[in-house]
This record gives sequence, structure tokens and C-alpha cells, in this order.
Amino acid sequence: MKQVAVLTSGGDAPGMNAAIRAVIRCGIGKGWGMYGVRKGFSGLISGNIYPMGTRDVGGIIHKGGTILGSARCEDFYSEPGRRKAIRTLRQIGIDALVVIGGNGSQTGNYQLHQLGFPVVGIASTIDNDLCGSEITIGVDTALNIALEAIDRLKVTASSHQRAFLIEVMGRNCGYIALMSGIAGGAEYILIPEVEADPEQVAESLSLAYEHGKAHAIIVVAEGAKYNAEALINYFEKHKDRLGFKIRATILGHVQRGGAPGAFDRLLASRLGNGAIEAIDRGEFGVLVGLNKGQITTTPLEEVIGKTKEISQAMVELAHVLD
Repeated sequence: MKQVAVLTSGGDAPGMNAAIRAVIRCGIGKGWGMYGVRKGFSGLISGNIYPMGTRDVGGIIHKGGTILGSARCEDFYSEPGRRKAIRTLRQIGIDALVVIGGNGSQTGNYQLHQLGFPVVGIASTIDNDLCGSEITIGVDTALNIALEAIDRLKVTASSHQRAFLIEVMGRNCGYIALMSGIAGGAEYILIPEVEADPEQVAESLSLAYEHGKAHAIIVVAEGAKYNAEALINYFEKHKDRLGFKIRATILGHVQRGGAPGAFDRLLASRLGNGAIEAIDRGEFGVLVGLNKGQITTTPLEEVIGKTKEISQAMVELAHVLD
């Protein structure tokens, strides 16, 4: 009988709990012993690992965050720390580890794999910057939270004839900004992948005002060169020509905390099952993701240290629609 442990690491994402639930229940369905690791990789080193049954993951599929918790672990950055983690796993009798998380988490996962421990990763990050999966757990929910905020702020902007700069999360990936900006009808979208000129943004605002628009919405990715703060500082020097009064709203971590929507619950369930199936096949050192509608595996060495490219077709569509 296999013994399999699961942990969550890095930033929380809506749907992580659904993935935990799927891993535990699908593993139990095969007759395996299933374990949860508290507080990410630090739990591996400290031995914060405990058995989990079907009822331990009952009533969590709709909850945001992660019941296993997540924490930074300085010791894990060193090889002696990682070897200690492996010793802990082997002392308990764990045969394989499932890591649910994004780039940093899968880098740590790969390092365990390099030291000879069987691992499988599940793609989970709201940034959607992880190679090996077209979309990752948490993205759809975070995107809808951003879109709802844009829709609400547009109402206020129209009431007061203002322009709003709305900064969304995504680190150095502009996916959430690009997609929520298109879906929200933004006048301008700024993302890290495309060079932006604040003067062009100012001209766009001036033009919208001259055309009699009651509002203007600018969506900005947090990793863009000109984020909300930088644009506000620039516009302060040119406020007489803009027409609109400018306000900035930074959504921040509110995008992470929502209850997962249907898409993320289904995606997490499929990826969790995919991880168990990969272990059953003896396929290790891979990331389980979604590609062309199918659950796939990609070697971790092809995933880590790389940046997913933004869709140029969607960038061009945003320019046409603004």
C-alpha cells in the first residue's frame, strides 16, 4: 500500500482546498494511506505531517485559502534542509509527495526530485505564469473578483465623471490585468509584457473625456513599469489636460481570498485526480496541468525558471477594443 503526502506552498489560491480534497479522496479510493503536511515545506522539516481520511477533507471544496496552510521556510533553501525534509518523509514511510503551488513551490518540488524523492506537482497560482498548464488553479476566481471590482468602480466613476486606475495582482505576469481589462471594457490596459508610455495613457484619457464619456477605466498589472502609484504621480503633473479627476484602487490580496468558482473547483478536482493517477503510473518529477482541455503532465525541468508568454492575439484584441 502506497503512502502519499500532500502540501500547499506559496501564495494561496481559490481552489487549493478542492485540490487537497481530490488528492486525499482519490488516493484513498486506491487503498493508499494519505497524509497532509501543514505549513508547506517547513512542515516537511519539522515533521508536521499527519494522516488524513475522507472526512478530514469534507466540507472544504467551497472554501478559499488552504486548510494545510502555507509558510516560507529558510531552511528549505539549502540542500541540508531539503535532505532533512526527505529523511522526515522516509521515516514516516511516505512514498511520494504532491505539491500544490506555483513557480517557487514547483522549484522546491523539483529540488526534492533531484535528490531522488518521488514528487508530483499540481499547477496552482492566481498569476497564471506557470508553464505546463494553460490555466492554473485560482486564476478564474481571481479574474472574476477583479472583474466585479471593475464593474462596481465603473458605476462610481460614471456617477462622478472620474477616471479610475485599478491595479490587479499577477506579479510579473499581466494575464489577470489583460483579461479583466478586456472583459471590463477598460480604456487602457498596462501589463509588464508590453512597453507602455504614460503619455499615451494620458492621451487616451483626454480623448475619452473629449468624446463625452462619463468615466474612464485604466487596468494596471502590479508588475507593470508604470503601476498605479507611478501613473498617479505622472498624471498629477498633467491633471489640467486630462479632463477627468483620477482615483486609484489597488485590489491586492482580496483577489486571492474568494470562494472558488465552479471552474476552479472542477479544475482542482481534475488536477488532484491527475496527480494520483501519475503516482499510480510511477510517473514522477512532473507537473499536472490543463492543456487543450486535457489533463497532462510536463517534466518539472521544463517548467521551472521559465515564464509563460502572454497571448499576443489578446494583446492585439485589447488595442482594438479600447
